[in-house]
Amino acid sequence: MEIAQKDDGRRGEFYIEDQGEKIAQMTYVWAGPHKIIIDHTEVSPVLKGKSIGSQLVKRAVDFAREKQIKILPLCPFAKKVFDKTSEYKDVLF
Repeated sequence: MEIAQKDDGRRGEFYIEDQGEKIAQMTYVWAGPHKIIIDHTEVSPVLKGKSIGSQLVKRAVDFAREKQIKILPLCPFAKKVFDKTSEYKDVLF
């Protein structure tokens, strides 16, 4: 499954679509030019147990590294993933 991204410069999301319907989504807001705040993660029950939420977080980490920005995970799920994954600490705000 491919994780797509939309970003309008103020808000953005990483998501997975199936037949035109979003079945997984992680949203964020820009907090200045060098930081995003992850505020929500949602995964359809049909994808439960496939680590899709963690894959969305990894995609956000890759994005942050590419853009040399930091992430503040306010979403409880994303925060939990960051707390468990020490190799993501370099992008934490």
